[in-house]
Amino acid sequence: MAEHYFTQKPQSKSSPETWSYQLKGRLYTFTSDHGVFSRNEVDFGSRLLIEEFVEPAVSGDFLDLGCGYGPIGIVLADHFKRNVMLADINERALKLAQQNAAMNHVENVTFIASDRFANLTTYKFAAIITNPPIRAGKKIVHAMFEESKRQLIDHGELWVVIQKKQGAPSAKEKLQTLFGNVEVVARSKGYFILRAEKL
Repeated sequence: MAEHYFTQKPQSKSSPETWSYQLKGRLYTFTSDHGVFSRNEVDFGSRLLIEEFVEPAVSGDFLDLGCGYGPIGIVLADHFKRNVMLADINERALKLAQQNAAMNHVENVTFIASDRFANLTTYKFAAIITNPPIRAGKKIVHAMFEESKRQLIDHGELWVVIQKKQGAPSAKEKLQTLFGNVEVVARSKGYFILRAEKL
């Protein structure tokens, strides 16, 4: 059984891969590895989320929840000049995210090891951005939405990328129930970008 990318301490043999991607008008270089989500490229869903994300009107920090090796949080920190916290349960992913931030000279980032919001309950955010761990199951993903709402400041926003075949319709329904509003910001190749505001 292959281990999941949301394993705390991946046991798969390390074999890093490095590549460059143009995101929000700048070339970034990233390294990923075995045991981390998307080893060979910036996955399409994350790219779509990065390109479509617009900062909320309220001031405050951002959270990249389940950051993996860090492309979403690093690019958004660089582009919007907000402080961005990158959180993941996967220790290998978090170490890579730190290395990738340094490699791209992005300094307005912090990193925290956390199983969902376990170590994040004292923080509040203007935006929470996530490419959620679909393989963890719908129950976990929807719990992430509930926890995100609690950690957003008023008028803060939750941004989610999710494929239609992996539960976008039920995710949209859950966000509507939770927040009382949800917008489909973009759709491409079966991926949905969803945005909900804490009113």
